[in-house]
Amino acid sequence: MTKFNPGVIEGFFGKPWDWEMRCKYAHFLKNIDYGFYIYAPKADDKLRRNWRQDWSDDDLKQLIYLGHVYHQAGIKWGIGFSPFEIYLNYDSQAIKDLEKKIHYFNHLNLDILAVLFDDMRGDSSEISKIQVDIVHRIADLSNAETFIMCPTYYTDDPILDKLFGERPANYLQTLGNKLDPEINVFWTGSQVCSKSYPESHLKEVGEKLGRLPFIWDNYPVNDGAKLSLYLHLKAFDNRPYQMSELVSGHAVNPMNQAHLSQIPLMTLTMSYQRQNYYSPSDAFVEAVERLCSPELADALVEDISLFQDRGLEQLSPNIRQSLIKKYEAFDSPYSLEIVGWLKEEYLFSPECLTG
Repeated sequence: MTKFNPGVIEGFFGKPWDWEMRCKYAHFLKNIDYGFYIYAPKADDKLRRNWRQDWSDDDLKQLIYLGHVYHQAGIKWGIGFSPFEIYLNYDSQAIKDLEKKIHYFNHLNLDILAVLFDDMRGDSSEISKIQVDIVHRIADLSNAETFIMCPTYYTDDPILDKLFGERPANYLQTLGNKLDPEINVFWTGSQVCSKSYPESHLKEVGEKLGRLPFIWDNYPVNDGAKLSLYLHLKAFDNRPYQMSELVSGHAVNPMNQAHLSQIPLMTLTMSYQRQNYYSPSDAFVEAVERLCSPELADALVEDISLFQDRGLEQLSPNIRQSLIKKYEAFDSPYSLEIVGWLKEEYLFSPECLTG
């Protein structure tokens, strides 16, 4: 994977993007110097709880075409596969089903295959050993070029132990010692939704893993009960350009609102490229001015605090109706998503326990 271009992982719960939007993202990501896109919506149960089942013929065709679109744009493409809690019953039949699934994936001409054990039970003493075996089996059978594993405990945040069981002792170190050093490992930071990535933290995690962590950045994602009350439109902050020397990659998990996600996404490469000259506030204004009409850009700059800081619960019915009327007047997919959010059309998924 070319160093250093961030990428997108469509890895959120709740309302997924549509196929047309995913295709449009290939051109958008190319224009803002992103390097990859990973298809991994939690809503696709053929990648998660019902992973043993195949996609419909139509969905398979859509995925094959999607890969073609990204390759045509010069963007690496992949999927995120979550064989849900397979390690709790890892018998001969499970292994057979796993191998069958990887042969099936080989029709997709993947550049990246991410094996995701996130947001599932993990309190098993053998979990590290079994997860490593699963990933190695997949890597041996897959024709993908790059492999990324997401651990069950993908952050130090104790919320994971509360939700999915207490992590086994030395889970991360054991994983790092046994896993092929060529395989990348996702890490969200000190929290599920980290506000910063201090150098000391990244170095500490890298030592435990025996490799540079591959950042799964849960900004601007907004799929949880609390997160869905906000639109995260502000520019990336506290992601200094020096991170490029401390991580093996940087994947961004966007919002359910695909168009609005483009605003913060555009600013991450600005942060890496402009280095000490990067200004988050200036980057936000520049992004909305590049993506939206002048009138809509002005409105977003004016209302950003209402969307990102106050959120739905702190908007009175009168203010909400006023905003709906204001943004319905614009003929833009960005304003349509704002109106949909204001009308509570983006309900959070109860499956998302961490947000």
